[in-house]
Amino acid sequence: WLVSSGTVGDFTAGSNVPLNDLAEQPNQRLPIKGRWGARLLAVDLFQETEDPIAPPTGPQTVSPTPVKPPLKKAPISTLSPRKQLEGEDSGVDISRAPEQIPELEQGNDDRINYPFVRGKGEIDAPMACFKMLSQFMKVSFRRDVIRKVLENQLRSVGQISLTVCGAIAEMMGLQAQMVQLPAASINRIKGPAMIPWGQSFAILYRINEREVVMAVPEKGITRRRVADFAEEWGVIQGQVLLLQSPPDRQREKFGLSWFVPALIKYRGILIQVFIASFFVQLFGLANPLITQVIIDKVLVQRSIDTLDILGLFLLGVAIFEAILTLLRTYLFVDTTNRIDLGLGSEVIAHLLRLPLEYFDRRRVGELAGRINELENIRQFLTGTALTVVLDAVFSVVYIAVMFVYSWQLSLVALATVPLFALVTIVASPIVRRQLRHKAERYADVQSYLVEVLSGIQTVKAQNIELKSRWQWQERYAKYIKSGFRSVLTFSTAGSISGFLNKLSGLLILWFGAQMVLTTASTDNPFTLGQLIAFRIIAGYTTSPLLRLIQLWQSFQETGLSIERLSDVLDANPEADEANRSNISMPPIHGHVKYEDVSFRFASANTWQLMNVNLDFPQGQFVGIVGQSGSGKSTLMKLLQRLYEPGSGRILVDQLDVSKVELYSLRRQIGVVLQDTLLFNGSVQENIALANPDATEQEIIEAAKVAVAHEFIMSLPQGYNTVVGERGANLSGGQRQRIAIARTVLQRPHLLILDEATSALDYDSERQVCQNLAQTFKGETVFFITHRLTTVRNADVIIMMDQGSVVEQGTHAELMALKGRYYCLFEQQDSQL
Repeated sequence: WLVSSGTVGDFTAGSNVPLNDLAEQPNQRLPIKGRWGARLLAVDLFQETEDPIAPPTGPQTVSPTPVKPPLKKAPISTLSPRKQLEGEDSGVDISRAPEQIPELEQGNDDRINYPFVRGKGEIDAPMACFKMLSQFMKVSFRRDVIRKVLENQLRSVGQISLTVCGAIAEMMGLQAQMVQLPAASINRIKGPAMIPWGQSFAILYRINEREVVMAVPEKGITRRRVADFAEEWGVIQGQVLLLQSPPDRQREKFGLSWFVPALIKYRGILIQVFIASFFVQLFGLANPLITQVIIDKVLVQRSIDTLDILGLFLLGVAIFEAILTLLRTYLFVDTTNRIDLGLGSEVIAHLLRLPLEYFDRRRVGELAGRINELENIRQFLTGTALTVVLDAVFSVVYIAVMFVYSWQLSLVALATVPLFALVTIVASPIVRRQLRHKAERYADVQSYLVEVLSGIQTVKAQNIELKSRWQWQERYAKYIKSGFRSVLTFSTAGSISGFLNKLSGLLILWFGAQMVLTTASTDNPFTLGQLIAFRIIAGYTTSPLLRLIQLWQSFQETGLSIERLSDVLDANPEADEANRSNISMPPIHGHVKYEDVSFRFASANTWQLMNVNLDFPQGQFVGIVGQSGSGKSTLMKLLQRLYEPGSGRILVDQLDVSKVELYSLRRQIGVVLQDTLLFNGSVQENIALANPDATEQEIIEAAKVAVAHEFIMSLPQGYNTVVGERGANLSGGQRQRIAIARTVLQRPHLLILDEATSALDYDSERQVCQNLAQTFKGETVFFITHRLTTVRNADVIIMMDQGSVVEQGTHAELMALKGRYYCLFEQQDSQL
């Protein structure tokens, strides 16, 4: 059996205790040493026992189990208990009991608790990993929801991928990021992280230059050297899921405080950078001081030997300063890159979780410009702010040294400081106003450029290249004009500052030369060397004042960047913490019901939907028809919770969709839109976009359902053909069929087709509809179309007009009414 945490006699944690020897001495007692108790964890079952223990069937927190001792004749361990932990093998597995969470060393005295949960199998092992993460990172663990997601993934794909694990981690409230890195470079990341390990997964708790502390659900907590870990992992380039706790941010207005946690996280390295910068600045004093000695002593005494020594000293200082600067730059750039990656990921994660209505009101180029403001803010905090602190510290040091030389000359040198401050105060509001106007013009230019490039086919088809160019030139000219005004203001302020700097130097030379001449015959002369040294140090003092102008400019730009980025980060996401705690949507059967649903956009006065009441039993094929703008697509967007209804509610299987966890609902709904978006990759990658672990055979079967297999095989590279940006290398009908195949591969429980076959010819559309009806037999399907013949055989047809349902029934029933559907059908039928 194994002891946990404490030391029993001479047996340390993880050792085998030979019960046979102890059984021969029934009155023997083993003292428990150390701070913690000891616990019976397991029985070696390699021999027959009186009461065998059944292996666990699911993820179990390892706990003490009362068992009978093995038979007296059972074999005993011959390995010294201490050698089992102190031997050459650093990958020894150590069983742990979570009631007293195991402790491993980190450094000398720092000890961290690592939870362990045992699990085995395709479902139970990843379940155990998520349980350990929830305990370690203090987040909620919804066992039923996570198990359901894993079981659905295993049933549909046949395996659990690390991508799915990342989605589950995000669902738990963690921040997950997938990276690829060489196994030998595992020490470049920080724990916790999740990796594929053998046929299962493992949690990396702690990673440093020497070792990796990991939890394998089938084994226990284990410690491995980095080289041994890389060899045992068995991959050259491995996938790693980096995990972070969600930022503890209160819902307050976005500002500089938003960046504080990221700076605190890397405070150790930033402090090292600050110290290195401090010494680099300190070495700057060597130049004026040695220069003074050379002028006043070496030149006067004509001491060549002393000159050589001082020259070598300055050379050594310069070399050491260069090396220190290089190391500082490396640390600083590496750290700022990590901060950029973390903050950028957080901003993008928030942006992608904003409601659809937010994007409806903003242009793409404008949003891209706002996201780019993050770099300006980070650069100000980690770069400019560091310079300001150093300037503030060393300005005091330099001023003190100047007063040691001469207090009169110091006052002369500092006489221009109030003028510097006046320039800053006067120009500040002007620059801020000009920068805001410049940013607005830049966003306008970028938005228009994105629109033109996205619709380049329309531009060429309408022969409006010249008009598009003129409109871009008009916008760009306004941007250049606003930029010229800001540059003019900056140049004016900079010129005044430069003049003040030169004036300060002139006054120092003027009054300093007079001091040299008037004190030459006194007992305490002010020498030429002191004047030159003072001039150099005064330059060190006034240069920060010039940088203060730049700092002020950077501060104005940063304030504007915060103002622009706050538009994104202050917006409420569509799924907040309250939504995450909602019940998970059970597997959808397909009963959909609308009860008094009305909707309009926040900025609109008219209702897009008004008092809609519909009831669709499970498994119906529903056709939705009507003129453009009648509310067909909006009706389906409310079902997906892309929009929230203004009044009423929508029920799926008797559950209000607003009361269930958002993403558990959307995962079960497949959607194919008219404006199909394909990404710049192969056909296979686009079909398997939401299911990257799908097999080639599954992808081919999905393509056959969408009547896409034949045209794909006619492409130059077949399924490996690159479709181009937004699918530019394919026709509209080909793009739609690939999008349908993508949705078929998802195996949704509820399907929405929004003009998904509008670009197909009649025969292809009929074949696609037949295949979909067969594939999704028993599932609820909503088919939005303008071609009434497409939904002729639907179970029920909804006719919409101006946000209301005006007719409802089968094709025969609606034709018998001789209403709007009848008129529209007859009109289309006569045109065929």
